[in-house]
Amino acid sequence: MNQSFYDWCEERLEFQSIADDILSKFVPPHVNIFYCFGGIVLTSFIFQGVTGFALTIYYRPTVVEAFSSVQLILYHVNVGWFIRSFHRWSSSIMLLVLILHIGRVYLTGGFKQPRELIWITGVILAVCTASFGVTGYSLPWDQVGYWACKIVTSVPEALDNLFRGLGKIAVVLIRGGFSVSQSTLTRFYSIHTFVLPHHPLHSLSTGINYSCSHQVNN
Repeated sequence: MNQSFYDWCEERLEFQSIADDILSKFVPPHVNIFYCFGGIVLTSFIFQGVTGFALTIYYRPTVVEAFSSVQLILYHVNVGWFIRSFHRWSSSIMLLVLILHIGRVYLTGGFKQPRELIWITGVILAVCTASFGVTGYSLPWDQVGYWACKIVTSVPEALDNLFRGLGKIAVVLIRGGFSVSQSTLTRFYSIHTFVLPHHPLHSLSTGINYSCSHQVNN
């Protein structure tokens, strides 16, 4: 029965041909552990998506209930402490390895022709990763999260030095008002869970498709 099920899947999905194509790829002799950073970042992103989706089941994005919902996840939900801790620590690992990955690509000249598009998509992914961290850090809405949100959303005020009034407009748009409030938390939650996840997927598909058509020759 198992063999017939495998044959049925193989006939439609062609697992073996995909595996053979991957295993037949030529790997240059200079490739080492430092070339695995990109894969670690991708793996961390997948873990982030899975654990983040699990957290949204119990998290409540309101200034009144956000902190208490996080406490509920930590102390009352089955393995909630593990899921939340895994989400938190894997985000730190993702950011750290991303920095190492960018450094490795830059030092080995991986951004040069004909791989400029891969570098551009990598920069976009780096910005998305930093944005994930900024928005997610404030979601528990504890003292650290609140003041981090207040400080981060105050940064655009520096734009007033370039164009008068532009900084205040940017702050109001980000916060949803003149001060940090429920509107700010709603914006951060929406950006963190709905807006940002789509950009890495598009950038990853573009970078992978482009890289597959260019053999690594660094």
